[in-house]
Amino acid sequence: MHAFSDGTTATSTAVPVPPSLSLPMIEAAFPRQLHPYWPQLQEKTRAWLLEKRLMPADKVEEYADGLCYTDLMAGYYIGAPNEVLQAIADYSAWFFVWDDRHDRDLVHHRPAAWRRLRDRLHAALDSPEDHLHHKDPLVAGFADSVTRLYSFLPRTWNIRFARHFHAVIEAYDQEFHNRTEGIVPTVEEYLELRRLTFAHWIWTDLLEPSAGMELPDFVRNHPAYRRAALLSQEFAAWYNDLCSFPKEIAGDEVHNLGISLITHKGLTLEETVTEVRRRVEDCVSDFLVAEREALEFADFLAGGTLWGRELGAAVRACVGNMRNWFSSVYWFHHESGRYRVDSWDDRSTPPYVNNEAAGEK
Repeated sequence: MHAFSDGTTATSTAVPVPPSLSLPMIEAAFPRQLHPYWPQLQEKTRAWLLEKRLMPADKVEEYADGLCYTDLMAGYYIGAPNEVLQAIADYSAWFFVWDDRHDRDLVHHRPAAWRRLRDRLHAALDSPEDHLHHKDPLVAGFADSVTRLYSFLPRTWNIRFARHFHAVIEAYDQEFHNRTEGIVPTVEEYLELRRLTFAHWIWTDLLEPSAGMELPDFVRNHPAYRRAALLSQEFAAWYNDLCSFPKEIAGDEVHNLGISLITHKGLTLEETVTEVRRRVEDCVSDFLVAEREALEFADFLAGGTLWGRELGAAVRACVGNMRNWFSSVYWFHHESGRYRVDSWDDRSTPPYVNNEAAGEK
């Protein structure tokens, strides 16, 4: 699977975007970039999935490249050192496999297996080096990727990352409960939960090792920086909801902005698609305003001292990659086999998943 969709290389082909999912503003105003390390990234992440036994060899061979997990990260963290991007890409691939295991444990009614995995991930997050050889490949792979991510910045960043991901694990547990009980969260409840299940602050945290600097609290919490970061992630989460709507309805899901709107606001299917699309488009236009304010903040920081100039440059790099997230997410949803529901033999069973309760043998 090629990483570009706009004919910018000799081998790339245009990917058709359905009119209901087309965002001309993204295609026109957010030019797609790709980290030059991408070809090696794709090869090494594929090898890592095999080495860590995160996907069966036949599924890696048939599906890994077409799922485009490395394309997504290589289009986001532009400027990251190669080893940082590799660690992020492997972690991202692990995250998708974890998401699939969570789904399969639900579909196949394995609550005990999920609870064991939840507890093991919490433990591995706090002491990853103690879990590198865990019998469950998902735990061992997580420990490996976290150990590498923890090596780039000071311990204060690691503690923050761990705090944010503990919350993600608990949000996945809440989602497991909701799906088991058939509970569709209200729109407000859903939006709060989605910020965690989509790991908004994890992907934002990872901007910092990509820029080579841990940002001080006063920078990360500054309204201009935080709003730009949040809007980039909200766009990704809600556009994902728009694109995965057919897949999640087929899979008897309860977690999708569209499903909450239908259930609690009484919208029709057509009205729901229109409303989710409106929210997505608002994220794009609002980000353009927030981006300008965040870059002005970066310029303010850069005035004066050497440290200020370095800090301003790091903020500018982070905000630039927030922008890259829009195009990377957009094209990922049209290139990745993860969303080609109509091509699956069973619309509720992705062909790339392993249905076994791994790690319990």
